[in-house]
Amino acid sequence: MDPAQEIELNALARQKPMNDVIDRFDSNVQQFYQGVTIFMTGGSGFIGKQLIEKLFRSCAVKKIFLLIRFKKSMTIQDRLNKILKDPVYDGLRKKQPQFYERIVPVEGDITNIRLGLCDKDWITLTEEVNIIFHVAATVNFEEPLRKATLTNIRGTREALDLAKSCKNLIKFVHVSTAFSFATKDRINKDVEEKFYTCPVPPATMISLAESAEESRLDNITKELIEGWPNTYTFTKCIAEELIRTTAENLPICIVRPAIVLPAYYEPAPGWLDISTLAGASGIYLGAGLGVLRVFWTDVNSYLSVAPVDYVNNAIIAAAWDSTERKKNGETDIPVYTLAKDLKFGFIGIVSRREKRKLSTPKSIWRSQLLEVKSKILYVILAWLLHYIPAYILDFTCFVTGRKPKMISSFVDLYRKIDKLTEVYVYFTTNTFKFKDDNVKNMIKRMNDADRAIYNCNLDQIDLEDYILVWGQLDDRVEYKQLPTILT
Repeated sequence: MDPAQEIELNALARQKPMNDVIDRFDSNVQQFYQGVTIFMTGGSGFIGKQLIEKLFRSCAVKKIFLLIRFKKSMTIQDRLNKILKDPVYDGLRKKQPQFYERIVPVEGDITNIRLGLCDKDWITLTEEVNIIFHVAATVNFEEPLRKATLTNIRGTREALDLAKSCKNLIKFVHVSTAFSFATKDRINKDVEEKFYTCPVPPATMISLAESAEESRLDNITKELIEGWPNTYTFTKCIAEELIRTTAENLPICIVRPAIVLPAYYEPAPGWLDISTLAGASGIYLGAGLGVLRVFWTDVNSYLSVAPVDYVNNAIIAAAWDSTERKKNGETDIPVYTLAKDLKFGFIGIVSRREKRKLSTPKSIWRSQLLEVKSKILYVILAWLLHYIPAYILDFTCFVTGRKPKMISSFVDLYRKIDKLTEVYVYFTTNTFKFKDDNVKNMIKRMNDADRAIYNCNLDQIDLEDYILVWGQLDDRVEYKQLPTILT
């Protein structure tokens, strides 16, 4: 049997416990969602796409309103049709061919006041919506502070305002990040499922973004976000503070996933959204193709990760669990963290040992990544293994008149890789100890059907097996897409 087929078959076997019970409808979580109407932001993104798929595949939801931004060249219905062509929905289409009829696109923009909704749509949502999943965010680590604030902080404020106007709201689920409080002073320390001190009041930050010149904000960004690695984690932290201080009596919970990686087994092993190649998966793919020859990391550090299917199972279950907790008299806003420790050096060990299973004919060079902790050594090796060969290739292309396909130059490609490396070095050289007591307690409260259908127990993941599933990226991504993603 082909090694790749063996890996996929092993992963598909994990779907059996779920498939055996999903149609029995004796899961408490399934019953919680029966007949509900959902409003979702971020449904066109990595987490959002699979969240929609799992909700329809496992629950009898009535309808999902999906916030979609208008583009001049496409109507919102055109954009929805494009989203639904993603392979993530292939299995769902076979089981429920008409599922798309229960998705209603609504035109809006998370960065606008009132989410950019017209009065008619606002009224419709407030009359019909029972559950809100606020997934939308800008996840660009280098996003200018103004845009990151308007999207991640003010967008959350506007989503909360909608929730407060909903007449029959059961739950508001806010998707944050495990790294919202993973600051420099917490390296190698516990990061608990609780709120920490916020660096700037949310209202102040929103006011700055609305009134200050962008150039001024750019000039003070480094000082403002001191202690946080980037504008993404900084603004997600403040968005959580906004929830803590302004949610009032809303039925709300927060889910904090770590670095979200391809699916372990749902809806298909290794499914990912192409946008994720601007992160950890792109690095792994680059190494597998032989494009990436050296990487700046500490092999003894731990990367905190979570497969997207486990993340969405937790998101779906958290709405039910936090509701049960409130029934039992708990008044605090519960926070659920999804983070599995994956030693960076272990990824390399498994990849080298299982080279036969992970090898691909698409490789342009022998796959053998050097991992170095020293920045100076990284710079030296990057010149020897990346830039010098790239300059030679570019010169050869110049004298022969043959331009490289899909990229402006090989040197330019490695500059983009260097930029990506600089962005992620905080996460590949530092370790954080994320506590997940609320998730573990939620799993204990689940019945057997819940645990089978909404498996979010990261302790059960066989990391070596998952690395092999993750390593089949070349089967799902064309090499020509990599330069575009890195742009």
